[in-house]
Amino acid sequence: MAIVEILGQKREIENGTTYEQIISEYQEQYDHLIALVSVNGKIKELFKTLKKDCTLDFFTLKDPIGYKTYVRSATMLFLKAVNDLYGKEALQKCRVQFTVGNGTYIYVNDGIHVNEKNADVIKARMQQLVDAKMPYMKKAYGMDDAMELFEREGMLDKMKLLKYRRSSYVNVYEMDGYYDYYYGYMLPNAGYVKWFDVLAYDEGFMLVLPKQKEPGVLQPYVDRPKLFKTLKESEKWGQEIGIETVGDLNDCICNGSLSDMILVHEAQQERRIGEIARDIVSRDNVKFVMIAGPSSSGKTSFSHRLSIQLRTLGKVPHTIGLDDFYKDREFTPRDEDGNYDFECLEAIDVALFNEDMAKLLAGERVELPTFSFKTGKREYNGKFMQLGKDDILVVEGIHGLNPKTSTALPDESKYKIYISALTSLNVDAHNRIPTTDGRLLRRMVRDARTRNTEARQTMEMWASVRRGEEQYIFPFQEEADSMFNSALIYELAVIKQFAEPLLFGIDKSAAEYYEAKRLLKFLGYFLGVSSEKLPNNSLCREFVGGSCFNV
Repeated sequence: MAIVEILGQKREIENGTTYEQIISEYQEQYDHLIALVSVNGKIKELFKTLKKDCTLDFFTLKDPIGYKTYVRSATMLFLKAVNDLYGKEALQKCRVQFTVGNGTYIYVNDGIHVNEKNADVIKARMQQLVDAKMPYMKKAYGMDDAMELFEREGMLDKMKLLKYRRSSYVNVYEMDGYYDYYYGYMLPNAGYVKWFDVLAYDEGFMLVLPKQKEPGVLQPYVDRPKLFKTLKESEKWGQEIGIETVGDLNDCICNGSLSDMILVHEAQQERRIGEIARDIVSRDNVKFVMIAGPSSSGKTSFSHRLSIQLRTLGKVPHTIGLDDFYKDREFTPRDEDGNYDFECLEAIDVALFNEDMAKLLAGERVELPTFSFKTGKREYNGKFMQLGKDDILVVEGIHGLNPKTSTALPDESKYKIYISALTSLNVDAHNRIPTTDGRLLRRMVRDARTRNTEARQTMEMWASVRRGEEQYIFPFQEEADSMFNSALIYELAVIKQFAEPLLFGIDKSAAEYYEAKRLLKFLGYFLGVSSEKLPNNSLCREFVGGSCFNV
């Protein structure tokens, strides 16, 4: 028998009892499904068994690590259904590419005819596996045995990935004869995957899942065609240069072609910025370029590079930040926890912004404010502006696409740009890299460098930042005239060297420890690259330092 402490109470439980059996006695005390347990601070899957005295904590689908486990399990369930229905050759053509809202897009590359009939067939097979509570089995393989297994299964992308692993073994998941590798944890069986839908979409299928904030509710899929197009273009570019997975990137680093690839990708981004600038100039009445995007998208560097392109086309750009129109601190709204809510639109003096912009549009001379984060007040320091014939304002801020931000300005005077780091690189064909992971690592490295902020603090506030994005940015992204993907296919190999020491510095007692461990494992797939190889105007330099812009 083992002495186990759960929710502050100790009890005896027989060794060999699965954690799934243990949590069944506590599930009714939680609003959401329990997905994982922590055993003396170490994450364990529910099919594992109790071995010694310990303290148990639970993670539900509402917790980030629990929610990721649900998504991962649902993805493997989809691929298992494809394997059962269409065979190994069709499965080998499937690629889990990216998420759009609450949908995960899975490209099938002609392996399956894309229509609603086949979407329903896949969904029905998934439901059969759910009803049967088909277990996810986990087994540690020696590296040579794992390589042999994935070669037999035709998963060459996993062989390429594992070639760079230093570990002598690898954990492989199996579901009724279907084998796969995932970085992260799984639910104990398919019966836990209660909420999902499958839709035919473009050249593949959209696996629709609940959102983390409501993990027990499946919302209808909301189409976002502009975002999808931008993501698909990024995926296509990765295919064209032969870098679709981390294994491909590592090969590029090893064979000495990385420097050329960096220059090519930087040139590709510059070309896209130039295209956006020409589109702006082609619209005679545009006086305001409104740029918005989630945290750590590279908005500042993008604004500078866009301004340079506009200058080459005869325009005189002036950059201003919506942050300078923050209300004085005493008038800033507070969130549900009583903290200042700088993310909400009400934190901005929208009336003043509209008044000043309308005056500028009318040709008047206006003194613009500068917000002092030190004093918490707007200041006027003689920053006068008057728009001439070729002058154009580049306005950057998270609320730039919200129509309420600029109600006083005619639509034809505004050009809206949505920017985000939309990672197109995959770990392998079945393990996508979440866009939020890339942005979190960007912010962690930048804030440690420029604000002396610990990684733990950045991670602690990340959930709040994400809530603000969901509420104030993402609903308006389809309003954009252009979208720009600021992610660089090589950047995580560069960020790795800066992020790892910060993540290793998070103490085991911290709530953020588990997420830090996950990110460290993720970065472990990459070979490191020196930042010395980056051009000085690279968007990546906004985060790792050395930019020629004042960022």
